[in-house]
Amino acid sequence: MKEKIRIFLETDLLEKYLLGTTTQEEAFQVERYIAMYPEVRNTYIELQENLEIFAKLHALKTPEGLKERIQTRIKKENSGRSKFFRYAIAASFAALIFAGASYFFWNQNQNLQEENVIVNNKIQNLEENMRLQLEDVRNQFIVLNNPKTKRLTVKGNNKAKELKAVAYVNPVKKLSYINVSKLPNLPENQCYQMWAEVNGQMLNLGVIEEASNSEKLMALPYGENAVGYITIEPTGGNSKPTVENIVANISY
Repeated sequence: MKEKIRIFLETDLLEKYLLGTTTQEEAFQVERYIAMYPEVRNTYIELQENLEIFAKLHALKTPEGLKERIQTRIKKENSGRSKFFRYAIAASFAALIFAGASYFFWNQNQNLQEENVIVNNKIQNLEENMRLQLEDVRNQFIVLNNPKTKRLTVKGNNKAKELKAVAYVNPVKKLSYINVSKLPNLPENQCYQMWAEVNGQMLNLGVIEEASNSEKLMALPYGENAVGYITIEPTGGNSKPTVENIVANISY
């Protein structure tokens, strides 16, 4: 916008307008710029003042009848001036509308960009979840169908005699899974939680869901001489295993 105003001011349109030598199209452009841009309006006023000073310095004796001719000219041009001010007001109003519309669309664009970032993040998360799920399904297929897979029967101790599970360990692919097919009932304030001790580190594998699906497999971290545990914990799970509540051990 400033570049546009600078280019306009570098022309001689303001001077021509003051001297009354502009075309109708040029005059309309000058009047529009004066109404819309303070920089142009200030320059126009300054030129007017300079012209008045110059005129006074070089004033000549007023010819006979000049006053009457000027008054007649003023009356004729009054209608033209009123049109100019109407154009100026309309232009100012249009500028305000344009500014408001520009802000509205800018604000809408900002909101759309933020929504676009959120949507893209959700899509990326979904894609990552799908990739992990597909990878998990592929690994399950490998473990269940590979002849190198070891099948380990898991039974509960005296605290959970009815617990039944099968662990699948494939040392070639380094994959381990467990299928908990039966869990004894617990009070509402307790749950079963799965743990794995791999390379001396205890890992929390989360709460074991009810064994309603006998074919559902739960991934176990693979490691040499790894050990899995099933414990009874408060509802929602625990951050550390309760050793006295271990109900099953899985050495794989």
